[in-house]
Amino acid sequence: MIRLLIADDQALVRGALAALLSLERDIQVVAEVGRGDEVVPAALEAAAEVALLDVEMPGLDGIAAAAALRRALPECKVLMVTTFGRPGYLRRAMQAGANGFVVKDTPAKQLADAVRRVHSGLRVVDPTLAAETLTSGESPLTERETEVLRAASQGGTVADIARATFLSEGTVRNYLSSAMGKTSARTRAEAVHNAEENGWLL
Repeated sequence: MIRLLIADDQALVRGALAALLSLERDIQVVAEVGRGDEVVPAALEAAAEVALLDVEMPGLDGIAAAAALRRALPECKVLMVTTFGRPGYLRRAMQAGANGFVVKDTPAKQLADAVRRVHSGLRVVDPTLAAETLTSGESPLTERETEVLRAASQGGTVADIARATFLSEGTVRNYLSSAMGKTSARTRAEAVHNAEENGWLL
């Protein structure tokens, strides 16, 4: 039996995944969590062999949780599953040590097969997303530009962003201007949108 942990912040989705995958004769769901920071403790306690992680979760995002799990329980394979098939997410998930990456509308039988393949040591990546990732390239944003855009995504004024990032308003304006240029955006909102669509802001 493959001992599977499922992490998704939406209880309905988490329950549905658990119910569907439990129907497979060789898969046993041994833990379910709704936050990224609960992944490692639950995986250790349940001796999980594969962790099915959502990308966007509170506490710790799925990519950071994958990296933490790799450090704490390296023998546990990680299969990322997400609603948003963004190229930047795939690239960062693989860098964090994920073994596979699929989208949530993957049919149940294919998802079960992906769990088996990851468990056996193979890599599983959604083919459409893989092609998009190859053509999209790395994020052009610096760490500071990413931080400022992430703060900008919450709304608020330049002063609000400055307070949130502990930078001066002038520095925030410079980073926003630079980020807008790199994301081919005319406005701050458009820069945030473009960066999010490419998976650069998680």
